[in-house]
Amino acid sequence: MGDNKQEHKILKEAYQLEVHKLERLMGYEIATYKVISATGNFILKKFPREKKHYAKVAHENLVLQALKGKVSCQIPEVCQTHAGEYISESENDIYRLQTFLEGNFLAELNPSESILSNLGHVLAEVDLALEKSGLPAPPSYAREWDVRHALENISLMNEVSDIPMRRLISYFLLQFKEMVMPNYYQFPTQLIHGDANDWNVLTTDKRISGLIDFGDMCYSWRINELAIALAYAVIGAEDILEAATHMISAYSKQIPLKEIEIDNLYYLIAARLCTTLCHAAKSQRADPENEYLVISQKPAQDLLKKWIRINPLKAQKVFRKASGLPLSQQPETALLEQERNTFFSQTLSLSYEQPIPMYKSALQFMYDYEGNTFLDAYNNIMLVGHSHPDLVKAGQSAMARLNTNTRYLYPELTNYADKLLQKFPKALNKVFFVNSGSAATDLALRLARSYTERKKIMVLKEGYHGNTQAAIEISHYKYSKAGSIGKPDHVVESILPNAFGLKPEMRETAASYYATLAKELIAEHEGTLGAFIAEPIVGCGGQVPLPIGYLNEVYQAIRKQGGLCISDEVQVGFGRLGSCFWGFELQGVIPDIVILGKPMGNGHPIGAVVTTAEIAKKFADGPEFFTSFGGNPVSCLIGEEVLNVIQRDSLQQHAKQVGDYFKEELKTLQKSYHSIGDIRGEGLFLGIELVDHNNLPDGKLAKHVKNFLRNNGILSSTDGPHDQVIKIKPPLCFNMENVDEFIRIFQESLAAREHN
Repeated sequence: MGDNKQEHKILKEAYQLEVHKLERLMGYEIATYKVISATGNFILKKFPREKKHYAKVAHENLVLQALKGKVSCQIPEVCQTHAGEYISESENDIYRLQTFLEGNFLAELNPSESILSNLGHVLAEVDLALEKSGLPAPPSYAREWDVRHALENISLMNEVSDIPMRRLISYFLLQFKEMVMPNYYQFPTQLIHGDANDWNVLTTDKRISGLIDFGDMCYSWRINELAIALAYAVIGAEDILEAATHMISAYSKQIPLKEIEIDNLYYLIAARLCTTLCHAAKSQRADPENEYLVISQKPAQDLLKKWIRINPLKAQKVFRKASGLPLSQQPETALLEQERNTFFSQTLSLSYEQPIPMYKSALQFMYDYEGNTFLDAYNNIMLVGHSHPDLVKAGQSAMARLNTNTRYLYPELTNYADKLLQKFPKALNKVFFVNSGSAATDLALRLARSYTERKKIMVLKEGYHGNTQAAIEISHYKYSKAGSIGKPDHVVESILPNAFGLKPEMRETAASYYATLAKELIAEHEGTLGAFIAEPIVGCGGQVPLPIGYLNEVYQAIRKQGGLCISDEVQVGFGRLGSCFWGFELQGVIPDIVILGKPMGNGHPIGAVVTTAEIAKKFADGPEFFTSFGGNPVSCLIGEEVLNVIQRDSLQQHAKQVGDYFKEELKTLQKSYHSIGDIRGEGLFLGIELVDHNNLPDGKLAKHVKNFLRNNGILSSTDGPHDQVIKIKPPLCFNMENVDEFIRIFQESLAAREHN
């Protein structure tokens, strides 16, 4: 009898069973046993002897009786004691014996279309019978498993140790809050089984033969019955949405679904997966030896990873069609483009030969109105990921409380400044907040001119520093274009120090070679240069890293003749480069002024200038500096949360690991394709220079690759003097699996061009 003396006693005395074997089944809370006896097999459930469990067991018994004969598969039947009771008792526990249903678990199969359709049919039968039974809601139930209460999982997310999975769960719980909760009052409600997962569904001879475990019944949204079952039934399906249609179609033939139910099904399925993963992680920490707790984790994790790659509008379209509902109308791309041309100047450009009508975004993915999903390898502004839940929460809570300007005192301003300046060398200890990188460039120029009383500035060819008039005047990338202003008199151009532009034997000494040229230029303007500005990796020049040692020599020469050194970190800052937090750290230098923008607010418009106390003090001697939006509490809270996420999710280290892997994979590919001339950059700020058979820049090939990638679901862009460089600068949640996908499609694009 082992440790189950009480159970053996109950089975013998109350049910008069001769037990051959008593096997404890793995589960979450309620002890469950398989009973093998001389008269057949049974299930014995043991509940603590508490008032709530008496009521719960009585309610379950009524439900099982109400379903008897109403469903086309087996339902457990409650066995009476020899005294005619439906429960038996010991000093501490309540027991219920029920029939054991034979069959294979759905989890052990790769469900066919007919099985999925049959499951949808059975669940509809169950829900119809429960609705007609008139039975009330359970007197007590595990509300944490009711999808209506999915947001309660937020408190459990820290139990999930895997950072990317925790981020994914957090994203989908945010979507549940934003997309589902505003509509909840429109969902039909009723008593549902509430846990038709693939370990509670039995199959025999290619059909559903049994439905077990009614312990999580709840009075909930009707659509949750389908959402819960789908969250498990489509695991492992080659085409997830196609598999789901069979269940949806069969269910809706008996219970017509409302549009609001179908349109939220995508998010409800995700919410159930999140619930499973959060509770499994919590229970596993408490009971690491319990194998049942890990059974569904990996399949659920895999499905959630696939789920975020599904465009919600595509899911809505497929689900509506399966349930016989009319398709919703979406904006037409041609009309959007026509209206854009009506209201805006042609100077606003569009990416790609086929413009994308964007609808929504999620971490490293973007969705369009046509149902397509794109892997984003390009939009570096969304540093920690599109629609990152922590950033959304920070912005929402801040806007709900206070938004004002720096003429008032509020802790958000100083808290953010303190946290940001901790990332800089001690000498850089003053910060000015603005609302864009362009505004930061403008202010940096004012600071430099105030301190040095000089206007002349040295810039790099192909450099870009913003869209204000002052920024364009120092951006060769802009002022040198046809129809632009041309080089202003106060600008001194220095050659872009691109090692790839040199003969191979000169590349190792590129830093000293280009620094010598720059110093000769500085000498020509001795005593007149107020500043030198450069990006540590020149983005618009084609992701060109300045040769290590170059800035050290140039900075010394600039300072020697009385000028200041400005590092434009708008594109490369905040850990994107992996090996360092700021680009200037690559060169082992400390600038006098640093410009920040783009990713600083993860899409929220923030910019900043960081400088020394001495420069800031001199600037204060002039007119007051004030900006209506710079440093407002909303921006500060969002900016601070960006720093928190970078640290909490180890995104700088992640950028290095993934970036190193990316470069190695590209170098391997380079061996097979002469057209890959150069692979450069750091972390997740990379460039692929494409060349023709004469090793000359091949802008046509780059354009082909960019559009090929777009047409195959990957976003990238081109830059460089001849638009010959593929730019890679994705959100930092971009992972190695994403790299593999990029490499595969990139290789296909090169092969397609060679074939043509």
